[in-house]
Amino acid sequence: MVSPFLYFPGERLSMAELTAACLDGLLTPIGEGFMPADAVETAWMRARSLAPLLGERWAAVRSSAAWVHGGMGVEPFRHRIQRASAERARPPRRTGVLANDVRIAPEDVMAIAGVHVARPERTLVDLARSGEADEQGAARAWAEAAPDLAEGARAWLQRHPRFPHARRAHALLSSVRTM
Repeated sequence: MVSPFLYFPGERLSMAELTAACLDGLLTPIGEGFMPADAVETAWMRARSLAPLLGERWAAVRSSAAWVHGGMGVEPFRHRIQRASAERARPPRRTGVLANDVRIAPEDVMAIAGVHVARPERTLVDLARSGEADEQGAARAWAEAAPDLAEGARAWLQRHPRFPHARRAHALLSSVRTM
């Protein structure tokens, strides 16, 4: 599907033409494509920019999903994806992509711009249970900025008490100061 606001190499313009437009200040990179420099970056734009990477079988999770939902202001250096389909799939062979072949529960996935993305509550839990300091910091900042989401994430943890590293996530989410 060709979008009037997103350009992918080979659709309408070559990679060389898209890169030249970036150098001229007309376009800016986003996900797997480019968007007009003066366009507003929305959740739809961020999700749709990952469509070539995710396809039908993969979902954006953790920091990638947080970026799509607006929980992180900067696109992650490495996109995190997880299998969303029932069938096993070969992960994309690209640098800057970390794939998890364990299927994410269908109730934890939503569609934005035709792309599978982990729901915000699950995304916040995944960031909070992470062992990486930058993801924990992002979880803390997002939970402080969105207290209703933090409450939803705590409720998600209540429904999934045996989830890996749930104690770490619960401790982080319980220590967050709400505005």
